[in-house]
Amino acid sequence: MAEIQNLPGVRAETMTVNMGPQHPSTHGVLRLVLRIDGETVIGAEATIGYLHTGIEKTAEQKKWQQVIPLVERMDYLGAQSNSLAYILSVEKALGIDVPERVKWIRVVIAELQRLNSHLVWLGTHALDLGAASVMMYCFRERELLLNINEMLAGFRMFPSYQRVGGLREDLPRGFHEAVREFLDLFPEKLQEYERLLTKNIIFLKRTRGIGCLSKADTLSLGLVGPMARAVGINYDVRRAFPYLVYDQIDFEVPTQAAGDVFARYLLRLAEMRESLKICRQALERITPTGEWAIDDPRITPPPKSKVYSEMEALIQHFLIYSQGFTVPAGEACVPIEGPRGEQGFYVVSDGTNRPWRVKARSPSLLACQAIPKMIIGGLIADVVATIGSTDIVLGDVDR
Repeated sequence: MAEIQNLPGVRAETMTVNMGPQHPSTHGVLRLVLRIDGETVIGAEATIGYLHTGIEKTAEQKKWQQVIPLVERMDYLGAQSNSLAYILSVEKALGIDVPERVKWIRVVIAELQRLNSHLVWLGTHALDLGAASVMMYCFRERELLLNINEMLAGFRMFPSYQRVGGLREDLPRGFHEAVREFLDLFPEKLQEYERLLTKNIIFLKRTRGIGCLSKADTLSLGLVGPMARAVGINYDVRRAFPYLVYDQIDFEVPTQAAGDVFARYLLRLAEMRESLKICRQALERITPTGEWAIDDPRITPPPKSKVYSEMEALIQHFLIYSQGFTVPAGEACVPIEGPRGEQGFYVVSDGTNRPWRVKARSPSLLACQAIPKMIIGGLIADVVATIGSTDIVLGDVDR
């Protein structure tokens, strides 16, 4: 622009353009107001709210168990991680502890959900950069994970299989075999993704040195999960504040140092390998049959065999499904490590059968606010690569 400004009779101007909210590469309805000087971004402002669903407010009108399908639909790629975070908070407020078998099952479900989410991220991120075939490869394996969800609960994306106090029902026959078959198959598929991308010269030029964040900026913006670990911050809730049985599992917390788009790509690939390790260890600890919910008649419905033969069980069944259960007045929050980072639900009870307040702690919102910092000074073409590397879900941002 300096050369243009020096030309007589030529006046240089910047331009303001909208990227989104309908743009496919914004991964939802995100609007970026960009100020550009030629091809260079010199100003950016992220505008959110186009996907506002009011889920947090709606939760106040529902019984405690009825909130589970709502929170699963906030981060629709991390559904069962969201429900786990909410359930653990409610269980803490109730002061209950579920059987150990349930904890191991929940670990397997959470890690399979992480793989599911990362596969969608990898496929769509590569598609944004022009590698269309990678999405078909990733969704091929994602279908297998959705099949496991369907086996568990009859639903593919939002199973609502986990419940306060345990699970909806015991594991179906064939669950162990289906998960083990996937775990045996997936390492080879991960290598396929890497052969397609990791040394691809076009992919490298679109990702290395792009969308960089420093460790200081990452900390000041409060970023968590893969965004933080990609700059070398070794923070993972599973290791820092163990929940379920993660303190009994051998796994590593991968980190990268570069803090660019390529570092986030390498990090999530490494995370998928660690999730495979965790799933293998947890699956070996799950007996084919056993306890699948806490033995507490206030929370868990009685078996159908008793409902059909005992009046007390019939009454309890009716009360649980019509009135739900009450939670003592107080507040609780148990953060977990979701696919996008630390995810938590701050629940407040006034002693009734409905939550007084449910407040989500969203990693996507924090990543969204970091986008302007990463794209200013770069090219318009690099905005797409940067947004994809954050792995934001706009339902998790607006909620």
